[in-house]
Amino acid sequence: MPVTDSAAEQATRGGRIAQVTMIAGAAAMGGFLFGYDSAVINGAVDAVQNRFEVTAAVIGFAVAAALLGSALGAGVAGALADRFGRIRVMQIAGLLFALSAVGSALPFTIWDLTGWRVVGGIAIGMASVIAPTYIAEVSPAAYRGRLASLQQFAIVLGIAVSQLANYGLAAAAGGSAQNMLGPLQAWQWMLGVEVLPALLYIGLSLTIPESPRYLVRIGREDHARRILAKVEGGDVEQRIGEIHEALGSEVRPRLRDLKGRYGMLPIVWIGVGLSAFQQLVGINVIFYYSSSLWQSVGIEESNSLLLSLFTSIVNIIGTFIAIGLVDRIGRRPLLLVGSGGMAVALAMTGYAFSHATVVGEEASLPFVWGAVALAAASSFVLFFALSWGVVVWVLLGEMFPVRIRAAAMAVATAAQWITNWLITVTFPALRDWNLSGTYMMYTAFAVLSFLFVWKFVTETKGRTLESMG
Repeated sequence: MPVTDSAAEQATRGGRIAQVTMIAGAAAMGGFLFGYDSAVINGAVDAVQNRFEVTAAVIGFAVAAALLGSALGAGVAGALADRFGRIRVMQIAGLLFALSAVGSALPFTIWDLTGWRVVGGIAIGMASVIAPTYIAEVSPAAYRGRLASLQQFAIVLGIAVSQLANYGLAAAAGGSAQNMLGPLQAWQWMLGVEVLPALLYIGLSLTIPESPRYLVRIGREDHARRILAKVEGGDVEQRIGEIHEALGSEVRPRLRDLKGRYGMLPIVWIGVGLSAFQQLVGINVIFYYSSSLWQSVGIEESNSLLLSLFTSIVNIIGTFIAIGLVDRIGRRPLLLVGSGGMAVALAMTGYAFSHATVVGEEASLPFVWGAVALAAASSFVLFFALSWGVVVWVLLGEMFPVRIRAAAMAVATAAQWITNWLITVTFPALRDWNLSGTYMMYTAFAVLSFLFVWKFVTETKGRTLESMG
């Protein structure tokens, strides 16, 4: 029986979707490294503090230093991407990830470890900008939300793998990250094995095409046509024309192009607000300090590492839910549902921690309230993952006009990392002051995030990148 035109077209379209999914998946490997590098320190914090005999303030600075590097990496990624291309920035980030992994595993002092954490942070910042930008630029509009969600899926997968590696390495070393495992302590292996996915990321970047929008910008239209024909199909010449029109004067975007009546263009302020609220709800407290947090309420180290792994699995489940819904019900509804759910879960977590009993440096939580805290914290992670965790990255990759996208993305992502740093560096002191009160503060930010989305965020589902304005 002959194949009909309709069937042939469906087969061709299916082939394009499969191809662009593989391309987006390769680019999202930067997200995996982003997640792994961000969270791996969770299992090593106490061991590093004991190894170098430093105060809680110093170890807090060492953990948070990577976030300052991330802000720097995010700030320069847009300019580098517009000058050298999206693929080249991926390769630079991969190299920095590899160097950071080796250096962090073999430090002489807490300060050179901090320096290598900053190098890794620069790589994280670059990856956090370039992956969603690139994926949005190679994805057909109808599938862009789901494909852009691969970035967040890769991030949460990297977080989960880091927690699994931490738990496995600690178990192999006798239950503690401070114990020896061959020539190195277990925490050194935790930080060092990242070199393997970093090298894989560099290898994958050699197999994927450059962004067609970048190619049009630099005058390589023939190359852009071939890529658009593979990943989108349809009227390629019309798409080239749309890109030209959206690029306007075709000059390389600069930060001063973002200036507006209130310092920056309103759309850039909205991107900055989304980035800030994603961190102000305290999500990374769970991933940077979860092991220490559970130990602070009386959970043994081995069990606290297992709880951290469980939290990462919940994160993956929520991300799958978001991937299935982001192109069906839209970006804005998911954000609103997530903000409401996070506010309730954070309030319950804070109330549960108010029942902790502290004697000297030891803290304990009654079984019932410990179970409530675990359930509420897991619910918080679930609501974050199915909403703000995915949707913010999708929106940042698509909401800005093409002419200013890279520069605006860099500013918004840098704001995210600076806010992340503020939350991370202040949490140890806030925890010691009042753990329950700290969670109530994050609850207030979750409520404010709901109001922000309701007032300022518009839907982008199904729109082409060139129509954003």
